[in-house]
Amino acid sequence: MQPSSDTALVLFSGGQDSTVCLASALERFARVETVGFDYGQRHAIELDVRPLLRERLSALKPEWQQRLGEDHIISLDALSAISDTALTRDVEISMSDSGLPNTFVPGRNLIFFCFAGALAWRRGARHIVGGMCETDYSGYPDCRDDTIKAMQGALSLGLDRPMILETPLMWIDKAGTFALAEEIGGQALLDLIIEHSHSCYLGDRTHRHPWGYGCGECPACRLRAQGFEKFMACKNNDER
Repeated sequence: MQPSSDTALVLFSGGQDSTVCLASALERFARVETVGFDYGQRHAIELDVRPLLRERLSALKPEWQQRLGEDHIISLDALSAISDTALTRDVEISMSDSGLPNTFVPGRNLIFFCFAGALAWRRGARHIVGGMCETDYSGYPDCRDDTIKAMQGALSLGLDRPMILETPLMWIDKAGTFALAEEIGGQALLDLIIEHSHSCYLGDRTHRHPWGYGCGECPACRLRAQGFEKFMACKNNDER
């Protein structure tokens, strides 16, 4: 396939952020494909929710159904083998001596972009969309805007083809992400994200909260809960 500015590849984990990114891409590109990564993550349940999310998301608008293309799963078992983190081991989530949370998987996003770049090159996609964010994040250095810009330059040089890494959530918080979902797809998309996306680091799908499923205690759950509370507060104020 020849490269096309109308084709995008979305890094789609099955979480809140990547689902909003997928909806955003479906609004803006003529063709959208998705890629997920199986790297031995503790919350592998996110891989299980992806197919249903894709199916129901595409059904929200006729044009989305036409635009959504193939899904790809890439196995990266080696990443888990060389990582000793709370996302790849059954250990308590805490801060490490480095000052970073032990949920940080070194090099994860860099590796994701390298493999996504190779896939995008083969599939003819010039745009790669990810849910990285500096505003509401856990201090992961591979989520920073500077890192993404550097990665874009490296991929473009290494593939000998201009590649565009898009991060539509980079400068908005979790409340803003909920608001963006509602703006793009209305209450139907918001409900879909709450009911079917997964963010909990522990992979808990047994406890249902107003913001979705999760343990309610891990950093990802707390961030999502706080964002939803702020979003609802702003929404209620606007409606008064």
